[in-house]
Amino acid sequence: MSRKTHLILAAIMFAAVSFSISEPAFAGSGGGGLPWESPLQQIQQSITGPVAGFIALAAVAIAGAMLIFGGELNDFARRLCYVALVGGVLLGATQIVALFGATGASIGERHAEADAALAVSGSVTAPFAEGEGARG
Repeated sequence: MSRKTHLILAAIMFAAVSFSISEPAFAGSGGGGLPWESPLQQIQQSITGPVAGFIALAAVAIAGAMLIFGGELNDFARRLCYVALVGGVLLGATQIVALFGATGASIGERHAEADAALAVSGSVTAPFAEGEGARG
C-alpha cells in the first residue's frame, strides 16, 4: 500500500470514529441553562402581563386625548404622542388578540380528530363530539 492511500484510509477511519463518538452529543438537548434565558423570560412576562396591559391602555388613552384635544402641538410633541400611541398598541397587542378569543395555536389537532373519526365510522362527514355543530 502506498503512503498516500494509507493516509487517506487513516483519515477516513478517524472521521468515522469521531463521528460515531460525537453522535450522542448531537442528540443531546442543548441550550438548557443559557445565562440570558431567565432575563429574557422575565422581560417577556413583564411585557405580556396585566401591568403592561394597563400601561398600554393608559398610553393609548393619554396619547389619543392629546392628539384630539391638544390643539396646536408642535412637531416634536405630535411625534411623541404617535410614539406613545404605537408603543401602547404594541404592548397591548397580546391583550387585543386575547380579546378576540385567540388563546393559542392548535395546529393539526382538528385534522387528527377528523382522521380518527373517519377511520372509525368510514363516512366522509364525521361529526365531532364538541364544538359548534355538535348539537345540531
